[in-house]
Amino acid sequence: MTFQSVDAKTLKQWLHGKTEIALFDVREHGQYGESHLFLATSVPYSRLEYEAARLAPRKSVRLVVYDENGSGVSVKAAQALIQQGYQNIYVLSGGTQGWQDAGFNVFAGVNLPSKTFGELVEHQCHTPRVSAHDLVKMMSDKEDFIVLDGRPQSEFKKMSIPGAQCCPNGELAYRIKSHVASQDTKIIINCAGRTRSIIGAQTLINLGIKNPIFALENGTQGWYLNDYVLDHGKVAQYAQPKVDEEMLLASQALVKKFDIPVISDEQFLSWKNDTDRSLYLCDVRTAEEFALDGLPGAQNTPGGQFIQATDQFVGVRNARIVLYDSDGVRAITVASWLKQMGHDVAVLRDGVKSTVSLPSTQIDHLLGLAPIKTTDLQAMDQNDAVTILDIRGSMQYRKAHLPNALWAIRPRLQEIIRGAQKSILIISDDPALTYGALLELKGLDLNIQVYELPDSGFPKELKTVSTEAMPPNSDCIDFLFFVHDRHDGNKDAARRYLEWETGLIAQLDQDEINLYSIQ
Repeated sequence: MTFQSVDAKTLKQWLHGKTEIALFDVREHGQYGESHLFLATSVPYSRLEYEAARLAPRKSVRLVVYDENGSGVSVKAAQALIQQGYQNIYVLSGGTQGWQDAGFNVFAGVNLPSKTFGELVEHQCHTPRVSAHDLVKMMSDKEDFIVLDGRPQSEFKKMSIPGAQCCPNGELAYRIKSHVASQDTKIIINCAGRTRSIIGAQTLINLGIKNPIFALENGTQGWYLNDYVLDHGKVAQYAQPKVDEEMLLASQALVKKFDIPVISDEQFLSWKNDTDRSLYLCDVRTAEEFALDGLPGAQNTPGGQFIQATDQFVGVRNARIVLYDSDGVRAITVASWLKQMGHDVAVLRDGVKSTVSLPSTQIDHLLGLAPIKTTDLQAMDQNDAVTILDIRGSMQYRKAHLPNALWAIRPRLQEIIRGAQKSILIISDDPALTYGALLELKGLDLNIQVYELPDSGFPKELKTVSTEAMPPNSDCIDFLFFVHDRHDGNKDAARRYLEWETGLIAQLDQDEINLYSIQ
């Protein structure tokens, strides 16, 4: 079986049709973030096969891959996907250049459909907002207000508004009654930039919460740009859940307003047996809850992040998405937003008590190899007959790596090992990267071993070095500097990011605007 080519105009029609389609940008994440198609999912070649099974579970789905010119890594990616059993693979002729030559826009940044949606919601719903200056005045006047940070705990820890409490957007319906006792208390929702501030505030408004509700304009970045001090390293705990009759009625009102299907296990089973449609089962609760009793074959898609970055969880346009929770309000609230984003979404009636399942997408990322121990790594580090390849992210490599290790990334892996020793040691902290590298080196008659780095980083007994500019920025194709610099003290980067975000709508064509249906 071989792949086919598709021209830009045909792909454009497919993307805005009713048939399922997956569109994978198979360049590395930094390259993708500089310039990509609006509806593309970032699936870097370095982690392609591991992620494809989750993002595009149906092997017969129409799946288009692309790079910058249509003749580079997209060809290797197409061949790799065919090897994985995908049956309907296309490569975009001319890549992003061919797309632009046909008169279509490319976009910078990440999570474009979700971030654009946030901007459209603000325009359509006129979501109330307060500036950083307004909030500081509220603080000095000792007004009755609360600041809720709509991001997950990990992001909250990095930086937060002084006095803010962490309540991710997907948890608002579940926990807001524990945060706020009086209807007179002003509620301000913030994030790092704009999208989750807007969606969080509008979520509470849509649920009928009577309090004065506002989005913090430009989030922590707006706070920082106005020279106000942020908290760093603050550890957050979620408030206890509190779902009362009023909140249950509010969620049912969303079901009616947005025509959200609430389905039985029997209906799910019927969809599961439909070989012509892709099906996703998504647990919108916290990671801790999912770990306790997540349904078999489901993926954890914490609700706020699912709205914020839908393309990180669902790779097939027009697929069926089924959400569930434990309480009956979180899944409905998230579904109300996904429905407005143009997704075919339903809620599982019995939630965590359901008996449904999907096949697991877990794979043997080591291809049968046994990872070596730290003592073995120490010995190999002193052996000149071994080539050590560190395939972690470029920024992780810069921060700490073994003195003799080479930084390697899958698209350049075979070039890097030319002239290398027959014995190869791979250092990795990510199963997806390990799997991609092993597949790339398969059949090359090499003696390959793997060391899996723990979450805590290199053990103390291993000597490591840091290199601030190695690999050089030009080689760091996995890292999008323009997104990350805004959080690292670079005010110009923060300003550019906010300008980019507020300018998204102006870049859309009518087909892209028509993807959404905001009420």
